[in-house]
Amino acid sequence: MGRKKENALGAEAGGEFQHDWRRMLPRLRYHNLSHEMLVKAAKATKLAAAEAAASDDCGPAAAPETDDCARPWAFDCTAGMGEDSLILAAAGFRVTFCEYNPVVAEHLRECLKNALEDDENPQLRAIASRMELMEGDSVEIMKRLFSEENAPRPDLILLDPMFPERKKSSLVKKKLQLIQQLEKPCADEETLLKTAMAAGAGRIIVKRPVKGPYLAGVKPSYSLSGKVIRYDCIVKTDAVR
Repeated sequence: MGRKKENALGAEAGGEFQHDWRRMLPRLRYHNLSHEMLVKAAKATKLAAAEAAASDDCGPAAAPETDDCARPWAFDCTAGMGEDSLILAAAGFRVTFCEYNPVVAEHLRECLKNALEDDENPQLRAIASRMELMEGDSVEIMKRLFSEENAPRPDLILLDPMFPERKKSSLVKKKLQLIQQLEKPCADEETLLKTAMAAGAGRIIVKRPVKGPYLAGVKPSYSLSGKVIRYDCIVKTDAVR
C-alpha cells in the first residue's frame, strides 16, 4: 500500500509525513502494552491481558469477535497524533477521539483509513475498527453528546491539552515539534475539565508534564509519574458536579 505521498501535515512540517500507525505495532504487543503508563492509569492491565489472550498469535492485542457495545468506552478529547487513542483501543477500549485542528484531523482520518485497510496487519485493523474520529472542539462535542440525562456515558475521558511552558529541546521528537506548531495551548483549562467532569465518566485521566501544575488547579485522586510524563487520575466519586 503506497503511503509515502506528501500531504498537508507534511507540508506544514516542511517535508514528508506518513499516514501510518504501523510503527506503533511494537508498543501494542501485550508485553509492552501492559507496561504503558496510560494503560496502568486507566486500570486496564487486566483488560489488556484479556485482549492478548484472545489474539491468535498473542501479538498486538485484538479480539475482533468481542461485541464493541460490551467494551468499556474511552473518550480522548485531545487526539494529537492518535497514539494514546491507539493504545487504549489496543488495551480493549472502544475509543472516540477528537481533534479540532483540521490538518491534524485529516492526518488522523488517513491513519485510521489505512489501518482499516491494512491486510498485512489484521491485528492493527481490528484495533482500528473500534476507533471513531470526531473533528471539532471536544468541549462542544462533549456538551452535545452528554447533555441529555439518559445519554450513554464514557467509562474514561482522556485530557492532554497542549502545555504552554514546554521548552524546545533537541530531544523533542519531530512529531511533537509539529504538534506544537499546529496546536495552541488550552485557553480555558477550567471549562475543559468541568465539561469532562460533567460528562459522567467513571475516570478522567489528565496527561501532564511530570513537574507541571494540575489542570485547572484541581488535585487528582491519584497520580502516576514517569521521567517526563505524569498521569493525574480523577475518579468519579471525586468529580465535582
